[in-house]
Amino acid sequence: MAISKELLEILACPKCKGEVHLNETGDGLICEKCKLLYEIKDDIPIMLIDEAKKLP
Repeated sequence: MAISKELLEILACPKCKGEVHLNETGDGLICEKCKLLYEIKDDIPIMLIDEAKKLP
């Protein structure tokens, strides 16, 4: 089961409170402003700053 559209609309980056969007593969959420990727594990977004991956 993928993340629902309603959940995506209310999720925000915990660092800057900005908008996040689903990546191309659907296994993470990207904050363009912070250049961070928040992984999705077992259909649950891991919205912890310390566990986010930095994007190039």
